[in-house]
Amino acid sequence: MNDRLRAIADELSSVPRDLQIELLLDHARQFPPLPQKYQAARDAGLGRVHECQAEVYFFPEVALEDGAEAVHIHADIPGHAPTQRALVGILMDAYEGSTPAEVAAIPNDLLRQLGVAPLLGPQRQQGFSGVLARLKHGVAEAAQS
Repeated sequence: MNDRLRAIADELSSVPRDLQIELLLDHARQFPPLPQKYQAARDAGLGRVHECQAEVYFFPEVALEDGAEAVHIHADIPGHAPTQRALVGILMDAYEGSTPAEVAAIPNDLLRQLGVAPLLGPQRQQGFSGVLARLKHGVAEAAQS
């Protein structure tokens, strides 16, 4: 877990459950729009995370910046899926500009480490596991391109 994600986890764990939900909803409301260059691919069904019941689309990029690889995560999730928007938004915030190795090191039990697993049912937890696996795989593929 990188420093930014640790700070988010600390913030979530420092408040009662009802405020955790509010913090997650704040992340969902701050979810950035999908860049226009990926909208046609999304509309064609590309980048979809099929393991997740919500419509989650990922378009990770790895660019060479100042001689090092930097990850840029672009995603699209409809507003009627605030939980996934919040969780993916947290990942986007925490790992923007990171290295592919840092993304690969995201813990698979992230929901537990964030302290939000008890807020989510098994289906949402399983869906997020698919989201996390797709993100890691997509970044690894983008790094090889």
